[in-house]
Amino acid sequence: MLLWILDPAGRDATILREALSGDIIDLTAATEIICSRTPSQLQIMKQTYHAKFGTYLEHDIGQCTTGDHQKLLLAYMGIPRYEGPEVDPTIVTHDAKDLYKAGEKKLGTDEKTFVRIFTERSWTHLASVASAYHHMYNRSLEKVVKSETSGNFEVALLTILRCAENPAKYFAKVLRKAMKGMGTDDSTLIREITKHSSSLLSVATRQPFLRPWYLAFHETMTIS
Repeated sequence: MLLWILDPAGRDATILREALSGDIIDLTAATEIICSRTPSQLQIMKQTYHAKFGTYLEHDIGQCTTGDHQKLLLAYMGIPRYEGPEVDPTIVTHDAKDLYKAGEKKLGTDEKTFVRIFTERSWTHLASVASAYHHMYNRSLEKVVKSETSGNFEVALLTILRCAENPAKYFAKVLRKAMKGMGTDDSTLIREITKHSSSLLSVATRQPFLRPWYLAFHETMTIS
């Protein structure tokens, strides 16, 4: 299985290339990969993409996407976000207020504010913003995203937010969803699991009920 034997960056690059240049453009798959990766992972992935395919990932994203979705993906890939645990409570509160003003408080949505905060802040910071938002306005930031945005722009924001708040939970859901699909569409199942395999392994090793299934799947792919 080609995807399975590649290193994580090579696997991401290959799936992204297929998603952006295949017979059917799969922007959801591309969005989920990009928005579930850390800045350091994205940097290596972009370098690998260019080395393997002779074109820049940013160029292909620009060719296949439009509007706020495009702006978010390009910013998310290009901004070197902090990956440490520290946050500034003052900025957290300010961001929560800005998101409220950009969404629930106004008629329509100020997408630029969502793009700015979701692409410039670290996962730890964004998780703190989500917590502060719920405390200040008694509503989850995820529900706000769902009500204020749509399409692949919504998918991008939700993926970033869910990975920021609880990456283990996000990838566990990916694995459960893939497990439910077994026997219905094996090619889609394999693609979905290999898309997040490195992160899924991390989740599986921490959740005993998932580990035997994941290791059995890995063994099957290795000998295929």
